[in-house]
Amino acid sequence: MSGTLYLIPNTLGESEGDADPLAAVLPQTVRTRAAGLRYYIGENAKSTRAFLKKVGTEQPIQAIEIRELNVNTPPGEVDKLLEPVLAGTDAGLVSEAGCPAVADPGALLVRRAHERGVKVVPLVGPSSILLALMASGLNGQSFAFHGYLPVDAGERAKRLRELEQQSRKSKQTQIFIETPYRNRALLDTLLSTCAPSTLVCVAADLTLPTEIVASRTVSAWKKAPPLDLQKRPAIFLLLAV
Repeated sequence: MSGTLYLIPNTLGESEGDADPLAAVLPQTVRTRAAGLRYYIGENAKSTRAFLKKVGTEQPIQAIEIRELNVNTPPGEVDKLLEPVLAGTDAGLVSEAGCPAVADPGALLVRRAHERGVKVVPLVGPSSILLALMASGLNGQSFAFHGYLPVDAGERAKRLRELEQQSRKSKQTQIFIETPYRNRALLDTLLSTCAPSTLVCVAADLTLPTEIVASRTVSAWKKAPPLDLQKRPAIFLLLAV
């Protein structure tokens, strides 16, 4: 009988001096489950060990098997990651931040687990995408997440115009992210591309003491003081009204 694949959320970041960074975002039942697993799959072995150190494992961390699954993992290697689970070992899939398999390479592993008849159990934890949508005031009945937009400035502006048109047509909230050091460039493109009445929300450092969530029309954003987004994980949302 095969084991179970547990999807274990991580924190969205840490603040200096936080003695227990998991306490505010992971229920004790999730932490207990995570502490008892002896096989883990994560994007990076070093950061996975750091997560387990915060969890406080029942076994020494050195005794826990950790394998990597990231954008460089060949698709053919994914089945090998499931071999211990198919042999009866419970496993934990952990993301670098937030929920596994959401804007995360772990989705392929979860798909293969279903195809191989492995039980998949999602555990409760923070999703920056949903937290941003909850706090935005934009349409939570219909929304779409698009991941990263093009890096090229011209292509990025073109894509934003397409998303704004789609939002206006379907009254749908459009959600996307950017590498933190390009946050400002993305916001500038949003404000120079979208219509003055389009609603734009920026949610940065979610769940942290430095958290910021701001929703304004494009015209109001242009009049507001500049927002410091340097090196801060952020979610961007727009709704054309």
